[in-house]
Amino acid sequence: MSLPYARNARGEVAVGGPQGVFDGRMPTAPGDLHVEARGIAPVPEDHRYGGPGRLFTVWFAPNLTMTGVFTGTVGIALGLDFSTALVAVVLGTLLGAVPTAYLGTWGSQTGAGQLPLARLAFGRAVVVPGALQWLSSIAWDALIGLFGGDALAQLCGWPFWLGVLVMMAAQGALGVLGYEVIHRLQTVMTFALAAAFVALTVKLLSGAHTTPAATAHGADRAGAFVLTCTIALSLALSWAPYASDFSRYLPRTASRPRMFWYTLAGIGVSFVAVQALGLWGAAVFTDQTARGVDTLLGGGALGAFGLLAVALAALSSNAMNDYSGSLALQTMGVRLPRPAAAALAALLGFPLVLWMHAADTTARFQNVLLFVGYWIPGFVAIVAVDWLARARARGGAPVDLAAESARPRPWWPALVAFAAAFAAAVPFMSTSLYVGPVAHALHGADTAYGVAFLAALLVYAPLRLRR
Repeated sequence: MSLPYARNARGEVAVGGPQGVFDGRMPTAPGDLHVEARGIAPVPEDHRYGGPGRLFTVWFAPNLTMTGVFTGTVGIALGLDFSTALVAVVLGTLLGAVPTAYLGTWGSQTGAGQLPLARLAFGRAVVVPGALQWLSSIAWDALIGLFGGDALAQLCGWPFWLGVLVMMAAQGALGVLGYEVIHRLQTVMTFALAAAFVALTVKLLSGAHTTPAATAHGADRAGAFVLTCTIALSLALSWAPYASDFSRYLPRTASRPRMFWYTLAGIGVSFVAVQALGLWGAAVFTDQTARGVDTLLGGGALGAFGLLAVALAALSSNAMNDYSGSLALQTMGVRLPRPAAAALAALLGFPLVLWMHAADTTARFQNVLLFVGYWIPGFVAIVAVDWLARARARGGAPVDLAAESARPRPWWPALVAFAAAFAAAVPFMSTSLYVGPVAHALHGADTAYGVAFLAALLVYAPLRLRR
């Protein structure tokens, strides 16, 4: 379903068709905590506010979760020593954070979210990445809610399912409130969660704890290094389809280099920190990582503080998942108000958390983490090529969404490149559910993300740039 941009009676860029669902009330200034009813309709320039600095906190706080810590333990589980695994984590995180930081600069130029902007490249085929993004937001709800719900249940003495239910209800409420509430929450959580993770780190370093020696050698070690790097990359890159959602209220005059670097720093510093913590404490953090935190901190008040931090971190991250999921659902053409769509994403994440918790959490965690991201590299390549082509055609003029949508692209080149990217990546995938023949030959090294990006680039660029 195609929803072209147009000018309304006030000269604002709007989404074609009736405006009741996609339009709506917007926050007017920092601290305006009323419900944001605005959907995928671009934010008019006279409603923009804030500065690039707020991008650091909005991308820093949501990554201080036990999901990142648990991801860090994977490198040790694969047989790497601490130093080698840390290098893989840093490299993968930076490779994944750069596209997210770049895409995030589009928000201030257009006032539009990331999936709505993808319509410029995909046309009516945007329903495909839209559906994948919506499903991915639900999957991330489960990946992060698993630890947050467990921490809340242990903190309050509840059964696991009740902790998850309360967690999902709270994050859904934040997703309903929208953009400004999420930004303000992340500002507060940046300081609160950083303090909690510093306390956890100090406790870990003060104990008589040593990281295990490497057990993987030769080609197996190289394969484990690449897989660890890919898993770290998948974490950072998972934010790419959300990127401009949280910069679309910034004014057009906001410095794009500062936006890029604040976003890169927020994602990079937070993810490297929590994964390094996971690497160092891999022997302590088991499948039930909330219990590992409580045990590590010695229980009592300090243990309760640690559990509360885990729950709040999950809340911060999943509020963003639900918010961006609501925009993705509208981009697909579903005429559901944005607040209701955010609540729906939280609701659907609940049974997925229970499924992940019911059996081998480690295997299911790794599989969901990788599978929800395999489509993203192709998406990034396609929208980036289209954006650069349009920028060249504009010759340096400011972005005008109404004018850009008046030059529609055929839908099939983007869809063909998108499908080709995923197909090319399949032999290079490495999960416990499926190991492609190339990944098997490379001793488990997962290079599917890079292959998917290059395949989409090679297929889409000639189709897009031809006259």
